[in-house]
Amino acid sequence: MKHTRKTHLFDKRKNVKRLIYALFAVSAVSLVAEFFVSRYVDHPWESLFGFYGLYGFVACVILVLVAKEMRKVLMRRDDYYDE
Repeated sequence: MKHTRKTHLFDKRKNVKRLIYALFAVSAVSLVAEFFVSRYVDHPWESLFGFYGLYGFVACVILVLVAKEMRKVLMRRDDYYDE
């Protein structure tokens, strides 16, 4: 019996590129919307142009760096279940 490998949506390079372009487009639209949308701000730094995009980017970078350090603490040996 021949086993066929099931292909998924992001196995094709073209679909990955489309997703990246879509994310760039959404980011650009949200940045342009800052010119037209008035926001209520609680803190003065929230009124800076592009604050929420920058805040989200920094939060994601910190999340990845913390996860890399947590991996060192939580990771088990490769043969953990073999014993």
